[in-house]
Amino acid sequence: MSTDAPDADAGGSGTAEPDAPSLDGLQSQVEQLRAELSEVKAEAAAAEADEGKSMVIIATKGTLDMAYPPLILASTAAAFGWDVTVFHTFWGLDVLHRERAANLKLSAVGNPSMPMPNALATLPGMDAMATKMMEKKIRDNDTASIQELYETSLDMGVEFQACQMTMDLMGYDEEDLLDGVVSGVGAATALSDMAEADVQLLV
Repeated sequence: MSTDAPDADAGGSGTAEPDAPSLDGLQSQVEQLRAELSEVKAEAAAAEADEGKSMVIIATKGTLDMAYPPLILASTAAAFGWDVTVFHTFWGLDVLHRERAANLKLSAVGNPSMPMPNALATLPGMDAMATKMMEKKIRDNDTASIQELYETSLDMGVEFQACQMTMDLMGYDEEDLLDGVVSGVGAATALSDMAEADVQLLV
């Protein structure tokens, strides 16, 4: 009877078993997973914190150029999940008026951004010219119109409020306002909303 050891390749595939991972390697992988999990939790917490924020904007101006800032800020904040309210008072109410919102003007007088001196800006027809120039610039740059921004903001949950005192002063009825506007809101309600909001802006 032979005492020779059996051939190691006999009946086998001839491949060596893979080395088991070392303890140091496993610990390194665990630490990496923990770090990635911490990052995910931090991002989720930041997103949840943003969703819980609120902002109130007081819109007081009704010119074409000044109608944009409240709408841009409102729609952007709503996109982040914020609770947004825009309170329109005095000339700012023109932005919510059915007829006036479609014909907002740009004043050339006292506007340092206009490429014309005040001496020329006071001439008849200069406001109309400045408005036409701005409207052309808006079209050429494919910028959303005031109406488009309003409808987008409304669809995203932004609440647009009309000041009751301004409505009485200007003789506006609820039917005069755009669809979706909350009418008859008093200054006391606006102040209460501002006191509870995380961000308050006067435009």
